[in-house]
Amino acid sequence: MQDEISAAIAAHGMWKSRLKAAIETGKSDFSPPEVQTDDHCDFGKWLQGAAATQLKNSPHYANCVRLHREFHKVAAKVLSLALAGKKDDALHSMGLQGEFSLSSAALTKEMMDWKNKG
Repeated sequence: MQDEISAAIAAHGMWKSRLKAAIETGKSDFSPPEVQTDDHCDFGKWLQGAAATQLKNSPHYANCVRLHREFHKVAAKVLSLALAGKKDDALHSMGLQGEFSLSSAALTKEMMDWKNKG
């Protein structure tokens, strides 16, 4: 479990740089519908596979599922804005109190709590 969560924190952290690149260029290797799908990344597959079977009774499990779904929804929204050329709106979401930043921070905190407390 700890390895999956550590890998997920790193992988989801990479989305910040991917989204910033998309905002700057107006291009991405990903589409918003792909990004919005929360069960295609390794963490999502694990959450909905092995973790769902083995760890679903943990209070962190349900919170991570919800926060992970929200993270992907918000990331897709930012990507949509970036691809539409709405840089200011996309950058606002990426800012300290922006929707993406808050969603990312909440998911990371919950994953860290789960990793550390089990």
